[in-house]
Amino acid sequence: MNQSPTEPLKRTPLHAAHLRAGARMVPFGGWDMPVQYAGVKAEHDAVRNAAGVFDVSHMGEFRVQGPGALAFLQHVTTNDVSKLKPGRAQYNWLPGVSGGLVDDIYIYMVAPDEYLTVVNASNIAKDWAHLQRHAEGFDVTLTDESDRWGLLAVQGPQTESLLQPHTDTDLSSKKKNAFFPARLFGFDVMLARTGYTGEDGFEVFTDASEAETIWDKLLAIGLTPAGLGARDTLRLEAGFPLYGHEFSDTIHPLSSTYSWVVKEKTHVGHEHIRTAPTQTLIGLKLDRVPVREGYPVKVGGEVVGHVTSGTSSPTFGHPIAMALVNAQHAGADVFDVEVRGKDHPATRVALPFYKR
Repeated sequence: MNQSPTEPLKRTPLHAAHLRAGARMVPFGGWDMPVQYAGVKAEHDAVRNAAGVFDVSHMGEFRVQGPGALAFLQHVTTNDVSKLKPGRAQYNWLPGVSGGLVDDIYIYMVAPDEYLTVVNASNIAKDWAHLQRHAEGFDVTLTDESDRWGLLAVQGPQTESLLQPHTDTDLSSKKKNAFFPARLFGFDVMLARTGYTGEDGFEVFTDASEAETIWDKLLAIGLTPAGLGARDTLRLEAGFPLYGHEFSDTIHPLSSTYSWVVKEKTHVGHEHIRTAPTQTLIGLKLDRVPVREGYPVKVGGEVVGHVTSGTSSPTFGHPIAMALVNAQHAGADVFDVEVRGKDHPATRVALPFYKR
């Protein structure tokens, strides 16, 4: 999302808490967000080995309710929303009318005929307009609740044990993608066993006015505050696509390894999404030189694609990247990535790079 030079950056309910914690703030999708506190590697390692907490309150939340809610969501998404039961969540896609994705989203079933959808921060206005446009003819009410919610992502192998003494719910009984009301530090929240790091964890939906107090209490019990930098290295190691990098309005989503998100049903843009992609998303490992988005990827000196995301992996100690390459070259074992005019060898590796 392009930010006008005169348009002020939006702030989450935790902005003051980030400044107190010494965060380095950066513009992100129109928001003033923390990129790091103690440092990306320290925050990354805390999530991989213990537990960290991210502010993801910039994400958008839309409530979808009414007798036609299910039919509407089936129409505008690729996954099978009818499989959801109250208290369950599902990863899903909003396909475009002529190919590509409007966004990748999560849908949480609150009750019969009532769902909460979480969308990417930079796509809130675009997604809202898209859903409003396609709601015509369905008995459904859409409500933009993005300003109502604070959203905290508590992630890492110690998440459950750290949170359990401070909630009234048996967390061990909640499976992946569970979504349920709970008391946390005496506050009424919704918890979801979901996340974007490759680790176990819970995302905490709370009233925006209570988010800062809950954040402070999470830090007080030993959670490490983590910023966008660690969120990106963690999701990249886990092979998770990021909208604007691996997904977009113009990238065929089936280039990725996520074909399971497309189920057999008629939906917006279904005729386009079922065409064969001309590119394939692959994983690359390099020895020394980190690579970034947009760097050319070559086979035998010929440019066959480009890097979509790259970093130096804190877990593995060497650079990794995801790249979109021409489908006919995706099976090659060795590639080169051009960095400032010089080619550096890269080995194709299976995605994800990391799996607990």
